[in-house]
Amino acid sequence: MARTRPQKMPSEQISSTANPDQLLIEVYKSLAENKLQNAQVKIDELIDAYPHFQLAHLIRGDLLLMHTRPVASFGAGANVQGEKLKELRDEAAARIRSFRERPAPDLLPRPVIQLREDQKQVILVDAKKSRLYLYENNAGQLRLISDHYISQGKFGTNKFKEGDQKTPLGVYYITSRLSGSKLPDFYGPGALPLNYPNEWDKINGRSGSGIWLHGMPSSSFSRPPLASDGCVVLTNPDFLKIAASVDIGRTPVIISEHIEFVNQAKWSLDKQFAAKLLEDWRLDLESQNANRIFANYSRNFRANQGEDLNSWFSKQRQTWDSWVTPIVKVKDVTHFIYPGKDEMIVSTFTQEVTSGKTRASTRKRQYWRKEAAKWRIVYESNV
Repeated sequence: MARTRPQKMPSEQISSTANPDQLLIEVYKSLAENKLQNAQVKIDELIDAYPHFQLAHLIRGDLLLMHTRPVASFGAGANVQGEKLKELRDEAAARIRSFRERPAPDLLPRPVIQLREDQKQVILVDAKKSRLYLYENNAGQLRLISDHYISQGKFGTNKFKEGDQKTPLGVYYITSRLSGSKLPDFYGPGALPLNYPNEWDKINGRSGSGIWLHGMPSSSFSRPPLASDGCVVLTNPDFLKIAASVDIGRTPVIISEHIEFVNQAKWSLDKQFAAKLLEDWRLDLESQNANRIFANYSRNFRANQGEDLNSWFSKQRQTWDSWVTPIVKVKDVTHFIYPGKDEMIVSTFTQEVTSGKTRASTRKRQYWRKEAAKWRIVYESNV
């Protein structure tokens, strides 16, 4: 006789818009409390909401088996073995761990030091946790809006070349929005391309292209944590939520091996430090003193065309020397701690120079790296 689903009690109704990670937590909580029927109701509701959620089907198989005998291992009630079972176990572990370790509301993502006023959102991807965080920027104050399970490159992070099936680490921007109707079903309801490789990637010999945030094929709900060719892949409901929130060209996407969350005091100290770096550079530039300006730059500095510091500096100096009693201002500043092993800050700003009766405005980007005890610029360009 086929087993029927337990009767749903009004108090146990679950919205189809509920977070699947939260529902999984509720299933496991019911199991821990030996409430097998409650767990069965919740997993059935989860499958009703997300019919292609393979992990939920696997757990349901275990629950059905528990009605007849003890289940000692995850996936015992399903005809799934080997690598596929491992992938589902990895997904379950990533979802549950990240949901339980969700950052406290009073903590802030350390990589985001300062946003422009017109940057209303910022996205952070924690590769180690297989998690994407969406923050809202309200007059300089960051607030966590939502977080989502993601899949990344089959071979992890730190992309270096085309086809290595790795996800890049860095600070990127969403360049466009691609509709699912114009893409193969593989990408789900759409895609958000990133500007990989960025200028820092290029100067360091990183190649490849086509790194996107995108959704899932219509026949699937999610992928294992390590499963893409390098893109960041979300479930379709999560992708649609993210895609509706971002501003093309403005929303930063920070992809890191691990996102550190800090208290307000630590975050404020980082912001003050980055602001001082830029302000000291501005004062040195305004002074037109070549030695003072030069001291801000690393001996390892490289420019767009691969020029070394001496070659690049001599060309820039021609412009600086032509200024007449200059007034240098910076505005619309962003500061991010750049992901990676090195201690590095990337700063983007508008430089306004008033020289005599003329005024010039340039959008610039600088990469500052800590070398011994001194922070110096290792890359600078107009953007």
